[in-house]
Amino acid sequence: MTADLIAEKYGTFFTLARQHQVIFYYVGYFSQHIVAAMAEAVKLQLEVAGVAGPTRRKLFSSFVEMAQNIIHYSADALTPPHQDERELRHGSVCIRREDDGRFLLLCANRVEPEVAGDLRGKLEQLRSMTMDEIKQAYRQTLRDETPAGSKGAGIGLLTVARDASGPLEFDFDTADAAGATVFYLKACI
Repeated sequence: MTADLIAEKYGTFFTLARQHQVIFYYVGYFSQHIVAAMAEAVKLQLEVAGVAGPTRRKLFSSFVEMAQNIIHYSADALTPPHQDERELRHGSVCIRREDDGRFLLLCANRVEPEVAGDLRGKLEQLRSMTMDEIKQAYRQTLRDETPAGSKGAGIGLLTVARDASGPLEFDFDTADAAGATVFYLKACI
């Protein structure tokens, strides 16, 4: 491949990422090991960039929760759907800096229709809650016993909502040919 062709194909993405101040972007398969490595890279990058401690902690915890949700709920899997350990599931996550100094965390992955319905209900409920109610629900969820079949009892979305500076934004793209829906989540920190 010639240098001109490489620049043409990859250069556009590289330029857009720089223009949009993308500080981290990953698309591919997620596992616990991959998330741990990404989290370490994000943590170091935020430290080196001089991001304040409280903001770094919020970004870090929300990033990890978004990645965990991909591992647990993505419909695109290399491992069998019933496998709850050493899961390998596909999705994407992005962190970008806004001109006003805030950060956007975005993630996307395909989910089964029943998971999409459940997520929509939880997220609509979160959007209707005050920050005090979110913090109270977070503390209560930590005290409660995890329901059978749950992979976190909703603590991940509560963590992201608690750390965000405004209501979480989300969207669902209509079901694809395989019957799955693409789930998008955005948090501003």
